[in-house]
Parts: sequence; structure tokens; C-alpha cells
Amino acid sequence: MGRPGSPPRVVAFGGGHGLAAALGAWRRLTPELTAVVTVADDGGSSGRIRREMPVLPPGDLRMALAALAGDDDRRTELTALLQHRLGGSGVLAGHPVGNLVLTGLVELHGGDAVRALDSLGDLLGTCGRVLPMADVPLDLVARVETVDPDDPARTRTIRGQAAIASTPGRVREILVSPADPPVHPAVLQAIATADVVSLGPGSWYTSVLPHLLVPRLRAALAATPARVVVVLNLEPQPGETDGFSPEEHLRVLRAHLHGVALHTVVADVDSVVDRRGLLSAVRECGAELVLAPVAEPGGAPRHDPERLASALADVLAPR
Repeated sequence: MGRPGSPPRVVAFGGGHGLAAALGAWRRLTPELTAVVTVADDGGSSGRIRREMPVLPPGDLRMALAALAGDDDRRTELTALLQHRLGGSGVLAGHPVGNLVLTGLVELHGGDAVRALDSLGDLLGTCGRVLPMADVPLDLVARVETVDPDDPARTRTIRGQAAIASTPGRVREILVSPADPPVHPAVLQAIATADVVSLGPGSWYTSVLPHLLVPRLRAALAATPARVVVVLNLEPQPGETDGFSPEEHLRVLRAHLHGVALHTVVADVDSVVDRRGLLSAVRECGAELVLAPVAEPGGAPRHDPERLASALADVLAPR
């Protein structure tokens, strides 16, 4: 796959801990790696920063940089500093240092978030590049089915990633605002020249699906010759996907593809109860299923980077 004698070019979409897990796996397979990160976070430190300043929420971007940072002693210490959350009870309490550094770099570079990310990536010696999914902060708007049987409406419209994540009930629909945000040319170029594009794992409605809701991203994904890979979650996420089976995750994803081809689905062998049902859902997408042990040993609901890398290596194998 890819150029003869050259490492494959991979573009990984997502946000938060899910994207960090995927990057931890992909970096073991190729240095030609681009992370395209959600910019809809409005909770915690990121929410405080985006309410006070006209910048992209930095938290998920910082986590992606940390996942790709160099592993020598100096870079490891710098990464630990950027991930450190300030203590105390004042106005800075709870802010990760890296969120403040990244925000400061954006200001130094005249509002150019991509230049700021590249600068911090150089300092960290990142294996690859981190880019935002849009050039402006996004808001998520969800239609949530409530759990109250006496609720006459049964659905509510919830705005904001943090509110959606904390609202009881299943998410039935998700939208982004603005509906057609600008996307940096570097993101579109990375997709156009990729050998592999990966989605997931991560919060399905707030970290994975939003990338497919941005028209320019979706058009680029529909046109790319890259192999599109989806890594399924290990378990449902409370609030967003309560009770979802792996095949239901996939069917929701399929409803949002709108012309984007799906080639491979990676699932943890021990997390799948109905293998026949999942295989049927995968085939309905025109994809192949890779079942492998990709969770951390011991039962923790987290992807193990080495195990996931082993499963993803099959995706890179010549066909």
C-alpha cells in the first residue's frame, strides 16, 4: 500500500482519548501520520478558553500532540508539563498547561492555529502532524430521546458537546454549527493524498460522526482513494450510546457516510457478542471485518496501542 518503498500516509480522525489511542497505534506503523481533531469541545478548560478568547478549543488538539510526541527524556518531560493540570482554587485551576501554551502560540502567530500547532509539534518532536477539523470553533446540536416516560415530548434539542454528554437519554441526531465551516487546505490535501483514513474509536456522536457532518470534509473523504478504516468502541458510552451493540454503532455510522466508502471495520474479539450480526452489518457497508484482541489485558475498557497496531497492520498489508 502507498508509494513503493515509502511508509503509508495515514489520516486519523477523532478527538479525546479515543483519538489518542488510535494515534498511539498508528505511530507504531508509520511516521507519515496526520491527526484531524474535533474542535467542538465546550466543557472544562477548553470551554472556558473558547468563551473568553476567539480561538479553537485547545484540549483535544493538545491531547493529540501529546499522543504523537517524541519519547526521548526531554520531550517526555515537556509532554508531561503540557498535560499537567494546574491546582489551587483560582481562575487558572484545572487548566492543563498545554491548553494555555497552545492558546498563547495562536496569539503569537496572529490567530493562525495551524502554525501554532506546527510550532508546538516541532518542540515536542511529534511523529506526524496535528490539524483541526475546521478553522472555526464548532457547536454540536443533538436531538436526545429522554428517559422520562412521562415526558410528553420525549425528545429534547441539546446544544453543546458537554451538555450532550451529560444529558440522560439516547442521542438520535447530531448536527454541527455552523453547518458548512471552513476547512484548512492542509487537511484537504492530507485526505487527498492519504493511503489510509481512520475513524474511531471515541465518543460516537461527539468525536467520530461530526467529521462526516462537515460538507468539505465529507466531500474530500468521498473523493479520496484512501482505504477507510473504522475502529469500533469496546463498549457503549453512557448518555450517548447506551445499549448500543457494535453493529448498531456501525449502522449509525453508515447513515452518516453519504458517499464515503468504508473498507475495513476493526473490532475487539472479546467485545462482540453477536459476531454474525456484526459481520452482516459490516457486509452491508461493503467492508471487511477484522476481529482481533485490541483491548488492554485485564478487562479495562481501553484500547491497547500495541494490540491495536497489530490489528491495523493487517489493513496496511498489500491486497
